[in-house]
Amino acid sequence: MRLIRLLVGADDRETVAGVLDEEGIDFVVTDEESHEGATVVEFPLPVQAVDAVFEALDEAGVDAETYSVVANAETATTDRFDELEARYVEGTEESDSVAGEEVRTKARSLLPDARTYYAMTVLSVVVATAGLLLDSPAVVIGAMAIAPQVGAAITACVGTVVGERGMRRDGVRSLVLGLVMAVVGAVVFGWLFRNAGFFAPALDVTTVEQISTRISPGLLSLLLGLCAGSAAAFGVATDLPLSLVGVAIAAAVVPAAAAVGIGVVWGLPLVALGAAVLLVINTTTILLSGTATLWYLGYRPDDWEPGSHRRNLTRHARTLAVVVALLLVFSAPAVAMVDHVRLENTANGVVQDTLERPEYRELTLVSVQTEFTDLGLLGVTQEITVTVARPDGWAYPRFATTIDEEVTVRADQPVVVTVEFVDQQVSEGDGQAARLDRQRYWSQTRRSPSSNPISGSHPVASCIFEGSAIVWWT
Repeated sequence: MRLIRLLVGADDRETVAGVLDEEGIDFVVTDEESHEGATVVEFPLPVQAVDAVFEALDEAGVDAETYSVVANAETATTDRFDELEARYVEGTEESDSVAGEEVRTKARSLLPDARTYYAMTVLSVVVATAGLLLDSPAVVIGAMAIAPQVGAAITACVGTVVGERGMRRDGVRSLVLGLVMAVVGAVVFGWLFRNAGFFAPALDVTTVEQISTRISPGLLSLLLGLCAGSAAAFGVATDLPLSLVGVAIAAAVVPAAAAVGIGVVWGLPLVALGAAVLLVINTTTILLSGTATLWYLGYRPDDWEPGSHRRNLTRHARTLAVVVALLLVFSAPAVAMVDHVRLENTANGVVQDTLERPEYRELTLVSVQTEFTDLGLLGVTQEITVTVARPDGWAYPRFATTIDEEVTVRADQPVVVTVEFVDQQVSEGDGQAARLDRQRYWSQTRRSPSSNPISGSHPVASCIFEGSAIVWWT
């Protein structure tokens, strides 16, 4: 609910009263001593009615921009307010969207001053870097809760839709510079964490789940950015709290920025570049989906003329250029993502079909992961890791070869297939619940001929068990 205060001159007093009576709005009038002949008109409105009432006043020739205040109100009791609320809130006349000027004001208030914004960015990326290295989802979530990127993203989206260059410039600049600072901060603090002895220099960060999930962007990563941006737009436009939306936007960008820094510190270009692709995709999808959602909700520039396409394009050529630029930035990593998603789907299908064969029916699928293993992020070489559980003592020497050959045929590209076997021993008990006695992890790797740069002998299978390592060669 909103409480509206308008400063109205003597000439407009009767016009304003007529418009408000026609709309069924109860109001009070107070003489304003500081402005001779002027009065203050005050009336409560449902959130959904603010835009419509201001448009009605504008059509009647009342200049409400001279002095108008829109404030939050907890409750209102007037003769006709229940009827007015029923008309708007129940959707008979308007949607749930708040007034355009209120959206502008809310977006501006969400972007803190530069010192606070960049300080909170650094603090959040420090927490995120520690959370990734510790493989702690709780710590990573804590980093998302204090990240301030939601204000920059919403400001950029609102500025783009309503045609305010200053808002658009401030939002995009703050978002980009903040993420650059986040990457730099992750590099600095990742280096400090590593050299201070908190983490072993030989740590293989690609085996850390919180990091490995952020170095190969897929369809779910794209959906995260799309949903976060759209939710932010709905939040700013419908008077909903934005705290949880801020966490969603931070989840899409802050951990990815931290993963880029970790890849740089550990000297792993694939980790850094894979996370950078994810960061670019999520950032652009947040901006594009947020802008598209606000446009769908009906927000337009003040000088927008419905039906005058040529004139609108001429007036807002810069806005169109920003959208095109975002699409171009998104297109390059999107190629890698599409190829990656296609290979993921192919690998899942091949693994499922293979496990249905009679000779592999004793195997139980644990997981299938697809990752980039080549600097050419357009799918030149990718690795498929399949983890399956098998009965203790059973050998499947051609399982990796079978998957590799079938994926290579279906995907028409070289791949590296790694199969990890989890051996399980079950005690011979009295028929009660089975007990896991021991786990052994087998790794079986086969490179397809087109992707193997080394001719001659290569390992077919290796086993690490109770401190001993055994490797079979052909």
